[in-house]
Amino acid sequence: MQTLTLSHIDAAQARIAPHIRTTPVWHWQPAEVATWPVEGEVWIKLELWQRTGTFKARGALNTVLSLPPERLQAGLVAVSAGNHAIATAYAGRVAGAHARVVMLEHSNPARLEACRALGAQVELAEDVHQAFSRAGEIAREDGRSFVHPFEGLEIAAGTATLGREFIAQVPQLDALIVPIGGGGLCAGVATAVKLLAPHCRVIGVEPEGADTMHRSFAAGSVQSIERVTTIADSLGAPFAMPVSFALCRAHVDELVRVSDEQLRAAMRLIYRTLSLAVEPACAASTAALLGPLHGRLEGMRIGLVFCGSNIDLAGYTALLDDRIPPS
Repeated sequence: MQTLTLSHIDAAQARIAPHIRTTPVWHWQPAEVATWPVEGEVWIKLELWQRTGTFKARGALNTVLSLPPERLQAGLVAVSAGNHAIATAYAGRVAGAHARVVMLEHSNPARLEACRALGAQVELAEDVHQAFSRAGEIAREDGRSFVHPFEGLEIAAGTATLGREFIAQVPQLDALIVPIGGGGLCAGVATAVKLLAPHCRVIGVEPEGADTMHRSFAAGSVQSIERVTTIADSLGAPFAMPVSFALCRAHVDELVRVSDEQLRAAMRLIYRTLSLAVEPACAASTAALLGPLHGRLEGMRIGLVFCGSNIDLAGYTALLDDRIPPS
């Protein structure tokens, strides 16, 4: 297994520091304590305030800024429902490399516009499998470097900087809940946490309709699904991959699943108590705390990763009204 060390994480931090924010943490103490459904001390890592709106900037920047000049000159290509595409476009702008991104036909319009505003050329694909296929074609035809949305040591080292920040900001966490799409975020964060605070329990959360990491853990090898069926399109990876799978398997203590209705309930709670309108992926850690983990973390200092949010008002309200079917 490829290993990720503190030296890798330190190098990534130094590389990306000029281009990211150290996002704040917030002690979640709602005013309506009588109806607050959690018996524990909850701290949120507000990564939705990261540059490009999500944690994705960390891994994309570390990957792109690690490329030699001749690779940068040939350009970049990425595939994404939106957030990684925006991050790759941003990383390309920082590094002076042109980006082509393949996104999904149902991608939120705000995400499409954000990519174009950063200078990326956008193509649309019908589903995530077609998007990966088209991105591979572009990489071969143009000689562009493929910036993977969740796989590779550079991605994991970049996302590990989030875990390192969180442990520095709240040193005594007992449990940390991290959303999982392809696993790049959780792979890096879990590794950093276990290196720096091995007592902290790391729990990964997936949508029921995109549970590739659950299937991979059960099988002992990377697995795929035929179709992604969840409102959390940012977590809709159709397969797991070796590096992120191995790091998650080595450092994640437990996996849980959440339903679309649990994601919607968490989105409503976040809006009511924090005045934040977030996309479903950002609400996944809260959905796990209120759902499958309810009553299991009592008295603990609990960390939640709010992984990011790029959504417009129309998309947000439609999701809550259940007017957008799963992808």
